[in-house]
Amino acid sequence: MKKILKYIFAGMAAMSVVACSEDALETSPSSSVSGNELLGTATNALVSLNGVYRAMYTAGVSNSSNTHQCFGITAYNLVADVMGEDCIMNGQGSGWFWYDCVYNVKSRYTSTGWRSYDMWNGYYTWISNVNYILAEEETMSGSETEKNYVLGQAYAVRAYSYFMLAQMFSRTYKGHESEPCVPLYTEPTDIATEGKGRATIEEVYQQITSDLDKAITMLGNSGKRKHISHINEAVASGIKARVALVMEDWQTALDAANAAISKSGCSVGTGTAVTGGMNDATANNVMWAAEIIADQSGMYAGFFTHMDADQGKYGASARKQINKLLYAKLGTNDVRKKWWNPQDENNEKNGYQQEKFKFKDYAKWTGDYIFMRIEEMFLTAAEASCRLNDDKGARLMLNSLMQKRDEDYTCKKTGTALGKLTSDETGSLLEEIIIQRRIELWGEFGRIYDIRRLKQGFRRTADMGWPSSALIAGTDTEDPESYAWVLTIPQTEFDGNPNMDPSKDQNPIGDHK
Repeated sequence: MKKILKYIFAGMAAMSVVACSEDALETSPSSSVSGNELLGTATNALVSLNGVYRAMYTAGVSNSSNTHQCFGITAYNLVADVMGEDCIMNGQGSGWFWYDCVYNVKSRYTSTGWRSYDMWNGYYTWISNVNYILAEEETMSGSETEKNYVLGQAYAVRAYSYFMLAQMFSRTYKGHESEPCVPLYTEPTDIATEGKGRATIEEVYQQITSDLDKAITMLGNSGKRKHISHINEAVASGIKARVALVMEDWQTALDAANAAISKSGCSVGTGTAVTGGMNDATANNVMWAAEIIADQSGMYAGFFTHMDADQGKYGASARKQINKLLYAKLGTNDVRKKWWNPQDENNEKNGYQQEKFKFKDYAKWTGDYIFMRIEEMFLTAAEASCRLNDDKGARLMLNSLMQKRDEDYTCKKTGTALGKLTSDETGSLLEEIIIQRRIELWGEFGRIYDIRRLKQGFRRTADMGWPSSALIAGTDTEDPESYAWVLTIPQTEFDGNPNMDPSKDQNPIGDHK
């Protein structure tokens, strides 16, 4: 507990102030003022909240000893993507993300330099910080609009953080509701706070949905969003749609996705919004993003360094490539084919080199981090409609997206059948929606999260383009109940929390209990 629950200033005081324009993100709370001065007004509380957002894309905040693979949301999404079958790493390179890719991180839970500590510490730090803001809900000064703007975002950040913790440190929701998840904290904590035991998965998801409902209500009455990095009503609805998919609450997923579409003002990306390197927060399809300026790029310790081979760094020594069998499902005229290069001379026998994520400016190491796009909401609405046996509505949502990707695309499929393995194809409408989701969200969502909730297993094969060193033959990924996808809890939590017993509360290090 001492290691993960930090005061609102922790990790933020050293952050620089962004240029003072109307759209600038002020992220420099000063440790020289008292907590009451900092959080007592909506205006000051927003500065602290901006510090939390800054931590979501700044290298080393959650893990200062392994910064090159620890840079917030995009790092965590990449972790979950390379754990699946579609985002191929063609080699170890310097080692960043390779151990996630080959399932060799769970045994490293005693170290503060590896993934267990990084993700646990990162998400709980965000939770701890917004809990201080939420504690001021009844006394915070400012107009109702100003307070709704800050408090609504704080509720959404807490919900998002608990959702991602649940995704990584427990099994998926449906069928496992009574199993242990993660400790729940909704009040301010400090070094003297006694740690709590693991709440159940059901309890954690109840907190998540409650927080999201509050966030959506408040943000619906909070005025115009000040910065693209801020969660607004549409983004909170998008997070709610993600949660509802995992909970298999199809009607809520459909309603939330439709709300996100209508409230966002975004439209399905075309032209450079699709083929321009997925690096522009101002694109018309972007719902939520971090706008990266030169002094915030992280340089080597950043997403594009790991993805863009043309920079000549980690993206070149550990190339990210698409599963060739998945690429083959793209239509001849699908504009997304430009996201990968089958003719790249460095492909060798592996998958096809990615071109989807590119630096915006190589000299400055800049490119914006995109956290949520409107295309995801169309795919979510399509899946939810299909699950509700509304094939016509599902095809309408799918085609609304796909006709902007491939003018020749039409879908007349029906049904919800899925194979036991992702490679066991059934020809159903639901499978088609998932395939398009795999293509559209490649590299940016986290494939393993979908594999878990869909209760499918998967295989990596040389035919897909996976190198032999990453075939993970000794790891059981074919069983949807596998613990291979459940991360171990860091030893620091057990050391500082008297209500956590490693003999009872630690997740299995192997695939099965």
